[in-house]
Amino acid sequence: MTHHKERKEKVCIKTRKVYDWVTRQVDVPLRSFSNGDLEAIFPESKCPRQGQTVCDFFASNGLSAGDFSIRCFLTDDEGNRIDRTVDNNALICQEILQPNGRQPVHVTLPSGDTVTLQKVKVLVKGHVVVQVVNANGHVVCESSPIPFATAQTFILCAPEGTTLDCHISFFECDASLICTDNFSQLDVSITLCLEVQMEAEVKLEVEARYCQPREEILEATLCPTDKFPPQCPEVFPAH
Repeated sequence: MTHHKERKEKVCIKTRKVYDWVTRQVDVPLRSFSNGDLEAIFPESKCPRQGQTVCDFFASNGLSAGDFSIRCFLTDDEGNRIDRTVDNNALICQEILQPNGRQPVHVTLPSGDTVTLQKVKVLVKGHVVVQVVNANGHVVCESSPIPFATAQTFILCAPEGTTLDCHISFFECDASLICTDNFSQLDVSITLCLEVQMEAEVKLEVEARYCQPREEILEATLCPTDKFPPQCPEVFPAH
């Protein structure tokens, strides 16, 4: 392959500059449902209880504590299961605008220097669905979409003109259903990893050279090539 040395030149490009970038694990406040709220979460259309309470329905169907499992997953607002990595639009992640704008915060760095950053508030909202599955893997009961929300405050380099870009890099939902003679309750706990970036569109002058296509790598031939065995030049023909 022949390489041609090209002259570098200064070019102007327009791109998104990242001013700050942090990741935070967020434990969403526990959602608990009991009594009438529990029955409302599992409607007759998705849990044919025929007027029974949720726990009575499980008992009448032989679903003791060891005979069923509960799973919880991310959905849209209609209850359709979504893949966080594919359809991140089903989750709302946006900045909460403050009446007087982002408030400045003076922060002392480990070096002793003081810098001025900004307070950024972020809202995360979405839905989950809880399913009750019997020992054969059949879904016997499914909840309506359960909304969740959390508000987080970050101290970031976020000067005026920057915008928030955030997404969920990890999502986990766990549900626990308790049915006793005197007590029934569904608890839903959600943990997510929130990635937050402050960005702005800027024009940068960089030193660069234009790219050229590389030479094509051809598929190796299938025809064998005869090769001679290696010689021993120290011995023959030495002289």
